[in-house]
Amino acid sequence: MSLIAARPDDGNAAAALTADAPAGGAGLAAPCAAVAPSDRAPLVDPAALQDLGEQLNSAAVAKGFARDFAQLWGRRYASLATALSGRDQTAALDAVLSLKTSSSMVGGLRLAELAAELEEMIRAGKLELAASFLGDVAARGSDTVDELQFSSILREC
Repeated sequence: MSLIAARPDDGNAAAALTADAPAGGAGLAAPCAAVAPSDRAPLVDPAALQDLGEQLNSAAVAKGFARDFAQLWGRRYASLATALSGRDQTAALDAVLSLKTSSSMVGGLRLAELAAELEEMIRAGKLELAASFLGDVAARGSDTVDELQFSSILREC
């Protein structure tokens, strides 16, 4: 998914991405690319957590990882926001990689996709552009945590 689809259109999103797009068209999606809702990844894919459970030979450990992800969400977001606001590229890269990896492991596909796009910006030194998407990260992360908590994934039965 492109950031165009992830970020509410404030009239400046396409201009910001066009101006800051990597040379040669590599990396971020073209500004005109629109992702239809049916083409988007699910918010949370329970199969990813099931795969993690199989790799660890323990569904309980995988479920615990998802529970930890939900509990640590606020700290992960704060770490990324602090690094970006302080223009600390190394800390921002560390924070976004942690977010991307952990999101992917719990099946938070849309959050992992957004983190991957932010990673590209951070690696390119476009910290101000990456910081402009913190609202999107907060919303996507909150939605992901809600989905984990209110779905059968973390519900205690």
